[in-house]
Amino acid sequence: MRRLTFTLILFLLTACGGPSKPPAWPAVVEIPAGRFIMGSDDAEREAAYRMDEVAYGHSATRDRAWYSREILRREVETGAYYIMQRPVTNELYAMFIAATGRPAPYVDEATWNSYGLVHPYNLAKRHMWVDGELPEMRGQHPVVLVSHTDATAFAAWLSLKTGENWRLPTEAEWEKAARGNRGRRFPWGDEFDPERLNSNDEGPFDTTVAGGILSGVSPYGMLDAAGQVYEWTAAAAAGGRFIVKGGSWDDKGCGVCRPAARHSRPATLKHILIGFRLVRGGYAVAAQ
Repeated sequence: MRRLTFTLILFLLTACGGPSKPPAWPAVVEIPAGRFIMGSDDAEREAAYRMDEVAYGHSATRDRAWYSREILRREVETGAYYIMQRPVTNELYAMFIAATGRPAPYVDEATWNSYGLVHPYNLAKRHMWVDGELPEMRGQHPVVLVSHTDATAFAAWLSLKTGENWRLPTEAEWEKAARGNRGRRFPWGDEFDPERLNSNDEGPFDTTVAGGILSGVSPYGMLDAAGQVYEWTAAAAAGGRFIVKGGSWDDKGCGVCRPAARHSRPATLKHILIGFRLVRGGYAVAAQ
């Protein structure tokens, strides 16, 4: 098994600049300027549908054409930038709440039910912050139940706190950091490996310590680039929605966990499957 024990995870993360640093200074990885292969082709999408069909025993993702709206495989250019090595954690988000007075991640039952999600409210409760306090034993888990507006507000606060210009990544920036410049189907290569991510294939059906599965690292050093939680991006979609990337602990298969996969969610949604990470510097331009 390639999964590491909790103690070893913390030791390795500390060694590479993880939780031992002040939470206001999150560890980042550097992404160089240049072109990379973004999006998917027919072969990759077909392989994703087949993985889903084996995992779920039905063809729902194919029938609903989940992957038909992916960007067609092509070269895209970005500038150099830095991206957080792992998603924003509950511990770091707690500092933001304490400093700004912004409401803690919480959704009342009526609001949750209005979302029309398949996850029952009782399942969502374990991720809720009660009386403004983060859930017990989840300080190093990715923060969830945050809207797109919450994520951008956090970026503004962190920018003031650190003197750096933090923001949500563009879709191209997120995808390049997740798959490298050669168009890998997954952060680690072209073959799916359930031991390299937190998904519903072999995971605990819950969030885990952010960045804890080191074997799933991307070519540039980004952790949790597949599975764990979907992540908000700056990419706007129709109807007040934004693109989320990466798949989650709830998914299996895991076609949706590919960096090329993309789905939009309402900016106001606070979901137990969606978190975020930030970047600083850079730009993204489609190659001609």
